[in-house]
Amino acid sequence: MPSRTSHGKADVTRRDSCHCHTSAIACATERVNADLSRRGFVAGVTASVASLGLFTSAKAAPAASPRPILFTNFRLFDGMYSGLRDGLFLLVEGPRIKGVGTGTPAAPDGARVIHCGGRVIMPGLIDSHWHAMFAGLPLPVLLQGDAGFINLAAAADAERTLMRGFTTLRDLGGPTFALKQAIDQGLATGPRIYPCGAMITSSGGHGDMRPLYELPRAPGGPFGSIREAEGAMIVDGPDEVRLRVREQLTQGASHIKVVASGGVSSPRSPLDATTLTEAELRAAVDVCSDWNTIVTVHAYIPKAIQRAVAAGARCIEHAHLMDDATAANMAEKGVWLSIQPFLTEEDQLPLTGESRDKMLEVFAGTNNAYKLAVKHGIKTAFGSDLLFSQTLAKRQGVMLTHLTRWYTNAEILKQATAANGELLSLSGPRNPYPGKLGVIENGALADLLLVDGNPLEDITLVAKPEKSFVVIMKDGVIYKNSL
Repeated sequence: MPSRTSHGKADVTRRDSCHCHTSAIACATERVNADLSRRGFVAGVTASVASLGLFTSAKAAPAASPRPILFTNFRLFDGMYSGLRDGLFLLVEGPRIKGVGTGTPAAPDGARVIHCGGRVIMPGLIDSHWHAMFAGLPLPVLLQGDAGFINLAAAADAERTLMRGFTTLRDLGGPTFALKQAIDQGLATGPRIYPCGAMITSSGGHGDMRPLYELPRAPGGPFGSIREAEGAMIVDGPDEVRLRVREQLTQGASHIKVVASGGVSSPRSPLDATTLTEAELRAAVDVCSDWNTIVTVHAYIPKAIQRAVAAGARCIEHAHLMDDATAANMAEKGVWLSIQPFLTEEDQLPLTGESRDKMLEVFAGTNNAYKLAVKHGIKTAFGSDLLFSQTLAKRQGVMLTHLTRWYTNAEILKQATAANGELLSLSGPRNPYPGKLGVIENGALADLLLVDGNPLEDITLVAKPEKSFVVIMKDGVIYKNSL
């Protein structure tokens, strides 16, 4: 974790750092939770800290500075306006932005002043589709490694994610509640996490990783090797849907993810399959409505997307194979699209056989899906969905640059800031971080980046965070300052 100077600066040691359609997530989650329940987290952490030295310091991340921080001499991209504004000051007090205005006011008593040298200030980046427990570790380690190591490694990956400029993550499946709590309490350093807990899937659906010898399962019966604490919950019928959704909300889920179609590498879940009925989808939506939050739905194909929209889902994940009528329906109903700009095999782990064929089908649909989103004006969020590889995880910013095929640089940055912040706000009272995200304005949460260069002219700056982002602030705390 970062050590702190006497002035509160973070001295961060560098660490090199949906596949939600990757079926191994359920197995990996089962492995992590089985080890945790069998031996306990504390024992694993103690052994791992002693032997591995994952962090450079045992100090917790500090609370927001008691001193106001005044930024001067910068150009502002506020997350909403398509250009830059000059001649402004920015005052941060505690975890929030206290003021944005013109001129150069006198610094408040005791304030720390940061002269930005004409660089660009912008909001912290937001990823709308991430798996915080699985992003950086290879699958064999997740399946066989010590639980303490896995959790510490996930915390280290969270810190690397923050150092890439992503100050907030929307998690779309995995046992992230403990990691989120550790970050929130300053025991680990990383982005905010909006957790969904386990994704809700059907028998035979994406995420059902039971061996065939465990079939059949009696209605309402136990999961077998897939237990109730995992990243995938098996449901069959509206009553089971309601039960499992309520369990995730009880644990602190900010939103719920359900699986309405097959996945790329799910071994027995064809990509063209529609895996939940409208009644089952509606049961999830009804429970979330009662809890004043939303359902987001994993769906690639038109039939599954249309069924989810009819059931009242507020967001669709992926949708790479949607058609014109489906896109028009989403736009008419105001349904969000959280899609990933997958273009080539460089964007994913290598796959073989039928899974590779499905992956290539998704890649082939990416361009059309984005064109339909633009054509119909669908509310679109940026997500990366990178998993099981530090090499891939480091491409989080590179994935943003793929969007130049369909959007201007300003539109890309809006997607990854203000638009994603608007999507997160749909969690309503289940929002674990009340406050406005993705924008720089009075009263917003103080997440910001100081960029050495102009990302509105050169979007590739977001793909080089180690050089481009000279200041990284989350919640009013400076985690990087290389000025």
